This record gives sequence, C-alpha cells and structure tokens, in this order.
Amino acid sequence: MTPASTDRIAKQFKFEQPKSHVVVVNFQGGQVTSDAGLTLIAETDRKLQITSKFAQCFQDYRQPNRIDHSIESLIKQRIYGLVMGYEDLNDHEELRHDPMFALALGKRIKVEEQSVILAGKSTLNRLEHCPEDVEQGADSRYHKIGHSPEQIEGLFVKLFLESYSKEPQQIILDLDVTDDLVHGNQEQVFFNTYYGGYCYAPLYIFCGKHLLAAKLRPSNVDPAFGALSEIQRVIKQIRQKWQNVEILVRGDSAYSRENIMDWCESQTRVDYVFGLAQNSRLIQMAMKTKDRARIEFEQKLSTVVSFLETVFKPDEQLPGLASDLIDNSIWYKSLDYQTRESWSRSRRVVCKVEYGAKAAKIRFVVTSLATNKVPPSQLYKQKYCQRGEMENRFKEQQLELFSDRTSTHTFAGNQLRLWFSSIAYVLMNALRQRCLAKTELQNATVGTIRTKLLKLGALITVSTRRILIAITNYCPYKHIFATAHRRLKMLPNTA
Repeated sequence: MTPASTDRIAKQFKFEQPKSHVVVVNFQGGQVTSDAGLTLIAETDRKLQITSKFAQCFQDYRQPNRIDHSIESLIKQRIYGLVMGYEDLNDHEELRHDPMFALALGKRIKVEEQSVILAGKSTLNRLEHCPEDVEQGADSRYHKIGHSPEQIEGLFVKLFLESYSKEPQQIILDLDVTDDLVHGNQEQVFFNTYYGGYCYAPLYIFCGKHLLAAKLRPSNVDPAFGALSEIQRVIKQIRQKWQNVEILVRGDSAYSRENIMDWCESQTRVDYVFGLAQNSRLIQMAMKTKDRARIEFEQKLSTVVSFLETVFKPDEQLPGLASDLIDNSIWYKSLDYQTRESWSRSRRVVCKVEYGAKAAKIRFVVTSLATNKVPPSQLYKQKYCQRGEMENRFKEQQLELFSDRTSTHTFAGNQLRLWFSSIAYVLMNALRQRCLAKTELQNATVGTIRTKLLKLGALITVSTRRILIAITNYCPYKHIFATAHRRLKMLPNTA
C-alpha cells in the first residue's frame, strides 16, 4: 500500500442523513477489536491444551538465536485465525498488530507501545511449507518446521477420549467422504465424474460431533480406499483406554465391503451397519414385503375415498385427493443374504419398502447386529438413518472453517491445511460441548457460534494494572457469554 493510499484511508468519510446529523466514518478508533469473543476460545484452549498438544507434533529446525515466534505461538495464531473466520495467511499482515490476538497468544502488551507485533504471513507460511518428502527436516534449506503425521492422527483420537469423564457404554463411528474442489495444479488432483470437477476426496471419521480422523485422498481412488486402515487405527487407540465400550461402525453403501465387514466381525464388541446397493436378487427377496405395503396402502386409500364420497359427489379426482391425505405405507423386513462370490458368509440385510401413490421405494442395509438385539425398523430408523447428521459436520468444516482451502502445491501441505482446519473444529466443538450446553447455542453450528458469541466489537484499554476489554452494552448474547465464562472457570487445567 502506497503512502498516498494510506493517507486516503486516514481521512474521514461523510455520509449525509436526511433530517439528521452528518455521519462521519474514519479508521482512527485506536485499540478497537471486532474479535473480543476470542477470549473464550483462548481460555478454552488454555484449560484443555488443544493447540499446545498439537504443537508437540511439530519439529523446529530453525536456529534458536533467530527465532522470534515459537512453533506453539505460530500454531495458535493460525488456528485462532481460522476460528475467527480469517481463512488466508494474508489476513495476518493486519492481524499481527491486533491486540486481541496478542492477548490470546499470551503476549505482553507494553503500556508505552500499546501493541505487539505477531507473526506475518511469510513466517506463518513456514508451517505449511511441505516439500514432497516431509521427512527432509533440517536437510532442506527452506523446510525448517517439520511435523509427524502419525502423531497428529493419534492426537485427534486422544482429544476425543479426553473429552469423556468416564467410559461410555456405546459409541458410533461414522465414515464418509466429501468432495474438496480445487482450482490449480495441486499434486494428486484428478477429475471426478461423480462430483463433476477436479478435487480431492477426504475421508472423515466422526463420533457424533467429535472429529476422529481427517484423511486427505486423491479423488481417483475407490470411495472405501483406506477406510479399513483408518478404522483399525482409530479403534485400536480407543481400545487402549476403553476395553468394554461397544462400537458401531456406520456408513453408506461405499463401505459394505467384505474386508471391512469381515474385520468388524472378527473383533469383540465391534458391529457395523452399512448401506447396501440394491440388485435384482435383493429386489426379488423383498417382493413379499412390497406386496404387503401395497395392500396396506390400497386399503387406506379405499377407506379415505369411501369417506370422501359421503361428503362429495363421486369424482375421478377423489383417489388423487385421497392419496395426498394419507401417509405412505412403510414396511421393514430382515433378510438372510449372501452374494455369489464377493462375500465370505451369509449376512443380515434389512430392507425398507415405502409404498405410495407415485412409486415404491426399496432400500437395503447390511448389519452384524442380530435381529433379537435390534428389530428391523429400529435398526433402520435409529441406527442407520442418523448418519445423515454427518453432513452438517462437513458444512462446518468446509463452509465455516475453510477445510477446502487446499491450494498449496504439495499433497502433504494440503493435508496439513486440512488438519489445521480440523484442530480449529475440535477447539470450537470443545467450546460448544463444555460451555454452551443447555443454552440456545448448544446445537448451533460453528459459524453461528462465531457470529453471535465471538465476533464482538470492543474497546481495548491497556494500563499498568490491567487490560480492559469493553464490549458494547447492546450485545444480545452477553448472558450466554457469562454462562460460558462461568463454566470455563469450573474446568480443571489439563496441563
């Protein structure tokens, strides 16, 4: 920015208001921040040590006498930026002077200077600069900060386990893949016909709102590629702490593969429920159930038509009107099914038949849960259909925490960016789980929490005795802020 443009910004901007005072706007407000809610995030992080544990997965090969910003400080600044909605490193050229970020990072603000200079975009970029061989370490001239993928992957499960005060009776692990569209020449990018673009296809594992795995993959692989190894890794780590928990692995038809199902069946207290693509044999096996659903629907339709004929004159349009007034007939049935070659054994398949005026819809799921343990309707509605909630986690990751900003050249660098976004999600979910329970924001998305509780305007005053962050009197969610603060005070330090 040129000095002339700086002078123009320093000037005042007038807005004429009819029948009112002239409105004057300038950029000379002094120590004012729009991110006062970052205090909640920083305190949550200080109590739970999420970014500190993440920083331990990195190695610093820089010369100690030339370091102004530690790895932990760089990581905090990057993660807090994502949490507050700053997706690009370029944003930190201005944020490095923001006193709110300095306070969140634990930097001391001197009264006479009234500011602290944090890391700029070039310094932060060293975190994400990953050559093809991430193990180069000190042998690389420019790659001075390394990381351990294995430690990072294990950290997500570790943080999940630490979020529970005691071992639960059952947990459900959801598997799914989403598209991560790219617009460049990144490594291992391919055109995917299903998603209709050049993209990555990251694999996620969630347990409710908890993120356990985020694995970046090229989009030219099978949807189930790497799923078994990720399941094995996650469950092995869970079993090290929780020996008796019942684990249900859940996913769509992409994961109803022999190797995944066979491994789950070989484990103790590990079950699965996966969608199953229909074929002619399955449709034939479901015909009796379809006929029962059709007969039930036709009986309901006949009853309603007869009633309408007592009110209105007989008309050809009455059956159509009656079909709009009644619900579709839905039937569930357990089947014993085995493929000719791909499956090693016969397995329980549950079919759902929905018969209505337009057409019959038939869907199938395969499971290791016995019929006497979970009836067909309960299995489909309560065990399988709930997996749709995982789509909301994708929206939070991509739309609100920028996990799709995989625009670096190397695949390893883009995987690291995905992990930064994932840690930002873990931090936000910790705030939601620990501080916002039983408030109107307990089920709010990350974006909603940021808008209503974190993006708060405030005046910062630094004196020799204290630092005052004065938020506007008219904040509509100050009662939730007070609740979150009270609960944070009750959290023990994990350090």
